[in-house]
Formats: sequence, structure tokens, C-alpha cells
Amino acid sequence: MATLAALLKHRGFDVSGSDEHVYPPMSDFLAAEGITVLEGYTPEHVRGAIDLVVVGNAISRGNAELEAVLDRNLRYASLPEVIRDTWLWEAQSIVIAGTHGKTTTTALAGWLLTSAGADPTVLVGGIARNFGSGGASYRVGKGQAFVIEGDEYDSAYFDKTAKFLKYLPDIAVINNIEFDHADIYADLDAVRVAFRRLVNLVPRSGLTLLGTDSPDAAALAPLVRSRLQTFGFRPDAGWRAADVTTSAGHTDFRVWQGGRDLGVFSMPLLGDHNVRNALAAIAIGADLGLAIEALRSGLAAFNGVKRRLEIVGEVRGVTVYDDFAHHPTAVEETLRAVRRSAPGRRIWAIFEPRSASSCRRVFQDDFARAFAGADQVVLA
Repeated sequence: MATLAALLKHRGFDVSGSDEHVYPPMSDFLAAEGITVLEGYTPEHVRGAIDLVVVGNAISRGNAELEAVLDRNLRYASLPEVIRDTWLWEAQSIVIAGTHGKTTTTALAGWLLTSAGADPTVLVGGIARNFGSGGASYRVGKGQAFVIEGDEYDSAYFDKTAKFLKYLPDIAVINNIEFDHADIYADLDAVRVAFRRLVNLVPRSGLTLLGTDSPDAAALAPLVRSRLQTFGFRPDAGWRAADVTTSAGHTDFRVWQGGRDLGVFSMPLLGDHNVRNALAAIAIGADLGLAIEALRSGLAAFNGVKRRLEIVGEVRGVTVYDDFAHHPTAVEETLRAVRRSAPGRRIWAIFEPRSASSCRRVFQDDFARAFAGADQVVLA
């Protein structure tokens, strides 16, 4: 929502928004963008001449401000509707989806396209360090490509379908599929249905990229009507990573496209999950006709995303990371990446369960296994 507010302001609209307890990094981002944040929700916030109210998916009936919007018969829409109708009908929409890795892969793809000269517009669900002086969650370009993070979470209180179903994908990336969002999906089958619907939206001339290391993502292949490419570590992946090495906070890996060796790529990110994310971004750039060498140099210059294995400090030999991982698989991958980069060092995992799924019993046993990769675990 903060990113959309900034994009709309860039388009020339007068934008303000209401929220409770806005915190960094988005509070800092909104302040830097000069967007007024109104604390809490009251009917007074929707007085005066308002052309459109964008209703976030955290808002439901009974919210005082929403009730005032409905009573005044103000025009309202969901976030994905506004993005689609303002930008995507005229763009080449590149939708990055999957249970894990969406934000990093979106930032990677957006940066690789930018550094290679495609001049895309980018919308990320986090603060990408390569955009803006201190990082930003969007970039406005003059090229045809619009790279957007495709969230499977619901759109609004009046539309419980996934956001990504509004994004008109010309290229769709599905990194992986697992059960998550237990507050809106009954089970894994319900999640699978949402991704099947996404695949069904890609035109024949478009491209679907599936992560073959995820069984449920790979299982979508028979349903694809567009051109199909795959990526991952499996021997049958069309874009395959091999020979992964980690040193001094960097990861090197070799990329194979079919039987063609594209050489070694280097990035200042850790973990096999980020190798997969980078593979997807490289595949997107190659499909758009960008030079492999430009993509290689762009990846080496990627600065990461805030709160994705972000080093926030080092004190008396202790390195402190901040990471957004909230799903057991993401926790396990993150701890494995840290362990590989710092062999022999003690790892403390300090976890604050905040997402709807992590606060429920559904992942209790999976979390126990995921945190086995740490030496000590603290649960807030």
C-alpha cells in the first residue's frame, strides 16, 4: 500500500493514507516520499473531495473509516485493481509469484533489467537497496516492462481471490508452492488452485517460469498454455545452477541453460534459495533479449533487500542479521545459509511469530524441525 501510494503520487495524484502503528522501514519510506500518514481510522479522514479510496486487505467491515466510505458512496477499489487499471493494461507485465522469495526475486529482476538497460517500472513488497539513494520499494521507468511482486494473499474484504490474478501476466514466475496464509486458505489444495488460475492467465506468446525444485510448482507444467521454461538445481531444469560456493558474504554459482554453460555468476547474497531467485531473474532478462554479460555484472552489483538476511551490525565478534522469514521452510533455508557462510560459529535464532500462519498450530512441528539448524532459539 505504501508503494502504491508513492507510485500514484509520482503520477501526479494527491495521496494520503490511514494506518495504525506504522513502523520502519515503511514509515521512513513514506516520510521520504512526502506522503501524509493519518494515525488510526476515523470518519474524519474521508471528508472533503476524494476521488478514490484504495482499501487494503487488512481492512474489514466494522472499520470506522471504511464504514464512512460506504456511507458516502465514495468510489473504492482494491490495491491490485488500481495497479492493473493504472499501469498494467499498457505494460509488459512480469509477475513474480511463489510462497517464498517473491520480494527478493522481484528486486533482483527489476535491478537486472535496469542495469542491462531495459528501464523497467518495478513494484516490490520491500525496500530494495539498488533503487533510490537509501533504497526504495518502487522504480518508475520508461520501458515497456513492469516487474511486480505477485502476492497470493487476498485482495480486499470484498474480493478474497489472490492479488496476482489481477496482474495480467505476460511473464509469470512461480518459484515454489507450499501451504501458507492459514487465515484465508483452508489447505494446500486451495493454494494450488490459486496458482493454477495464475498460470491460466499467461497468453500463448508469453512465458511461464516454474521452479522445478518445488514439486507443486513443477506439477503446473501440463497446465501451461504459454511458452514454458524451468529453473532450479534439478538436472532436468532448463536454467540450472551448479557448483555453488560461499565465501565472505558472497555466493558464486555456475549457470547452465540446457546444455550451454553460461559461466559463473556472483552475488552478495547467501543461500540456495537466493541462487534459485537469481536464476529466475537471469531467465527473465535473457528472454527479453538482454546480454548475458550485462546480467552477470548486474547480479554482482545487487545490494539486496532490507530485512532479507540484512546485516544490521557487528559487535564484539557477533554478527547480527535481520530477516523476514516467517514460514518454516524460509526459516530453515535462512539458517542453512548462515551456517554455510559461518561454519563453526554459534547461531542464535530469535524469532517473533507475527504472521497469521506462524501464530497457529498448523506449523508447530515444522517450526521445531526448522529451528534445529540453530544452536540456541529464542521465541518472543
